Amino acid sequence: MCRVPAGRPRVPIVIRGTMQPMVPRRTARGHTAGSGVFGSSLIASSGAAALLGLTWLAVASPVLAHAGQIAPEPSYPQVLLAWSFDPTIQVPLLLAALGWIWAVRRVDRFHPASPVPFARTVAFLGGLAVIEVALQSPIALYDDTLFAAHMVQHVMLTLFAPPLIALGGPVTLLLRVARPDLRRRLILPVLHSRVFRAVSHPVVAWVLFAGTMWATHFSPIFEQALQDDLVHDLEHVAYLVTGMLFWWPAVGLDPSPWRIPHPLRVLYVFLQMPQNTFLALAIYSASAPLYPTYANMQRGWGPSPLADQQLAGGLMWVIGDLTFLVGILALVVAWMRADERAGARHDARLDAERAEIHARELRLAERLARESPSGWRGGGPPPTSEHKK
Repeated sequence: MCRVPAGRPRVPIVIRGTMQPMVPRRTARGHTAGSGVFGSSLIASSGAAALLGLTWLAVASPVLAHAGQIAPEPSYPQVLLAWSFDPTIQVPLLLAALGWIWAVRRVDRFHPASPVPFARTVAFLGGLAVIEVALQSPIALYDDTLFAAHMVQHVMLTLFAPPLIALGGPVTLLLRVARPDLRRRLILPVLHSRVFRAVSHPVVAWVLFAGTMWATHFSPIFEQALQDDLVHDLEHVAYLVTGMLFWWPAVGLDPSPWRIPHPLRVLYVFLQMPQNTFLALAIYSASAPLYPTYANMQRGWGPSPLADQQLAGGLMWVIGDLTFLVGILALVVAWMRADERAGARHDARLDAERAEIHARELRLAERLARESPSGWRGGGPPPTSEHKK
């Protein structure tokens, strides 16, 4: 959820009279809104989403909020327009998206024979749009009021956005667009550094991803995130970073110090399903609300705190496992296609070797025909000395 510094009320973008304003219940600590989020290199936004926010900012009547209020009861379809616009987040996101488009066009211009696949741009910008929705849409508006909305936000930041961004191949694009001296002095040393090799190891990435999910849901971190803006921002960063580290070796499009074969990629993603299921069931089956903030909230509308918590656990279970199943299916398809390409390359290599052998036989036959007084007129390769004996 977006945060604003103390003294600057949050301004939801709403149509006049459709919804009541809402501000976080926590007291800000004076840090920049979403600073932890946009400080991460993983955060960006699609140009379309940013332009939509700018349009709404121009036509809507901002309503200043007052401290202490919670999210109002949603009413449809007005709630669909309750997007936030925070320039300290939106402007960098728009610049990042435009930077991606600029890099793609530059690579395509200088390498017309090997342009950036359009599907990669669609995947990358799609991932950025998912982050935009998670942090600026009505989902973010209600993440401190409903645990279920908070869980949807977490799922988007860990299971939706990171694999889409990884499918864009951002590291590959960065290496292609960067000057040779920049690659040599900055980018490659970072990719080859011991720290990066350690955190990007598939086992380490798997443990970090699973550990972050358990640590943030079954420790004081979650409750602290509901009370402190900075902790909440850092929680978002942790989800995005560990999500990228987990999905990066599974997708396998970018260069990496650790390349794992396709069968291990399938197993790598499959093993996340049990821990996701156990975590979701632990939340769903709890006999009492786990977090005092939600338990003590006097909303006057919506499900009870326990029912809200059970809905959050159910969403984590169903959406999470379905996402992993889709990822496993995609990896199996990629594995089959990789085997087909490898088989085609092997067949082509064998055909080339056979053609080269046949060409050598013909050259040998012609040379023997020239050297022999009677010449060789056979239809196959010339007889050897053993055949003549």
